[in-house]
Amino acid sequence: MAIFKYRALDKTNKKISGLVEAVNEEAAAGILNEQDLSIISIKQQAKAKEIKLLAFLNRVKARDLVIFSRQFSVMISANVSLVQALKIFVKQTNNPTLKTIISEISDEVDAGSRLSDALAKRPKVFSDFYINVIKSGESSGKLDEVLNYLADEMEQDYDMMSKIKGAMIYPAFVLTGLGIVGAVMMIFVIPKLTDIMSGAGAELPLATKILIAVSNTLANYWWLIIITILAVIIGLKLYVKTSQGRKLIHFIILKIPIFGKLLQRIHLVRFTRSMNTLIIGGVTINKSLEIASKVVTNQTYRNLINKTAEAVEAGESISSEFVKSKEIPSMVTQMLSIGEKTGKLDIILSRITDFYSREINNIIANLMTLMEPIIMVIMGVAVGIMVAAVILPMYNLANQF
Repeated sequence: MAIFKYRALDKTNKKISGLVEAVNEEAAAGILNEQDLSIISIKQQAKAKEIKLLAFLNRVKARDLVIFSRQFSVMISANVSLVQALKIFVKQTNNPTLKTIISEISDEVDAGSRLSDALAKRPKVFSDFYINVIKSGESSGKLDEVLNYLADEMEQDYDMMSKIKGAMIYPAFVLTGLGIVGAVMMIFVIPKLTDIMSGAGAELPLATKILIAVSNTLANYWWLIIITILAVIIGLKLYVKTSQGRKLIHFIILKIPIFGKLLQRIHLVRFTRSMNTLIIGGVTINKSLEIASKVVTNQTYRNLINKTAEAVEAGESISSEFVKSKEIPSMVTQMLSIGEKTGKLDIILSRITDFYSREINNIIANLMTLMEPIIMVIMGVAVGIMVAAVILPMYNLANQF
């Protein structure tokens, strides 16, 4: 693939320019023609490194896939052909990377490839879950229905993660600002004040001595602190990449007060939502469990789901493994057991997803309500300690005169 810079005329004869990614100049011209552009010039622009940089800057985000899935499902439901629906989306999307990918998929499908096979060639954009849902829709002849379910589930998952990220922005911003201001005070302001107090021969309280020690450490060894922090981060990342490290860290994360419970519910909802979509799409329970384990990112839950898949393969029920785990609420195990016995597993999974999605929303709402007073208390304590460490020796110094 290469990047080509082009100049062209749009439908209103207005001159425009931009970049397009294609195998060669002829393919680039084809992509532009599909967008109803009259080409003035095309010239190869970027090399391999530049292509990777552009791909990173214009990477396909979850929101882009949600929009694609929804629009695609609507067009297929309206009896628009696969190729035509893909070409329409190419004209509508603003993401250059996704535009190129969908254009390539459109050409492959037009040449006779199955949609799922074309998607499978791009695993960095389309997950196993996404591909297998599409494949099940192709096999059952219900691609429009499956796409609709897929779009619904992706939108709900995206909305859930957006709420969680939104809830974390405020405290992260405030605490980061507090940390920066505190570091500036400790490195530049406190040393000057403590020099004055020390030079006056005043008796310094314990809090002031601790403050001076911390300030001197930050001022003189800031580079060592940064190196240590980076070393710890890199070490943790390398440790998490090992099987044992990933298992331990992911287990500890689930035990964090408040946030651990929230993460447990998130992973549980992702599992039940994925299973429900796959089963509705006609994917077997074994295959659904295998795919759902990849959707769930926590190693504790992933191992549990993989064990469950092996148990189901051996003729046991899904609940047989879930009942042994403390990370799975007993209500979930009982409901899954009922769903398997009655043959209504998809309905049960949908009910579980709805229930825990509401619980996640309640936890997030409570967190947002509690976060502000907690941050205010943290700020008050931090400011109080710093003020006390500076004011007390000044007060003692004033009393000496």
